[in-house]
Amino acid sequence: MRTAYAALVFVMAAGTRPAAAEDVPSRLGKSVAVLNKLTDSSGHGIRLEQITSADCVVVIPGFKKGAAVVGVSYGRGFISCRNGESCSAPGAITLEGGSLGVQISGEKIDIVILSLDKERRSKLLSDRFTIGSDASAAWGNGKSIHADPNARILFFGQTKGAFAGFDLDGITLKPDDSGNEALYGKPIKNSEIVEGATAPTVAQPLLSKLTSLIHSESATSK
Repeated sequence: MRTAYAALVFVMAAGTRPAAAEDVPSRLGKSVAVLNKLTDSSGHGIRLEQITSADCVVVIPGFKKGAAVVGVSYGRGFISCRNGESCSAPGAITLEGGSLGVQISGEKIDIVILSLDKERRSKLLSDRFTIGSDASAAWGNGKSIHADPNARILFFGQTKGAFAGFDLDGITLKPDDSGNEALYGKPIKNSEIVEGATAPTVAQPLLSKLTSLIHSESATSK
């Protein structure tokens, strides 16, 4: 019985994951759209001063929540970290989570994650970063029963124009090696990318958007 149950979890997890051959330029474009949506002037998303305070920004367009009964969630996106008055080239990253219990089947959520602690950067860029053990996190635009007022990792989520959330405990960030190889033409670690890789042309719109958000806040604070 346990073996059959484990097999069911594995099959359902595989079914939630986007194909490895998903178009990276398309995902970059969707990431820019997510930032546009979650930093608009409605006041329900990310405030510009929160972007300015962030050391690293992760954008996951279309994070997919798991099916009912066996909840497995998965998404692919990019991470960029602050380098003075600009942002680093983006590294590809995955966001994964698995939990048992009833969830909304197939719901897709656009997510932006802000890491406010530069001392946590090396761990964030490592092979595995798990919310709950490596850091505590809180939803920046919604309430959670597990919210930590001292959290240095902030999640922002939106689906169909409304706030969307889920239990953050156990959510894991990992490098997307295939995404990085597609983007940079060779195997490369996210730590290497953030430390000084040159962003390819296709990634410039995302980089420009992040940098413009930093400078727009600087302008309003003068």
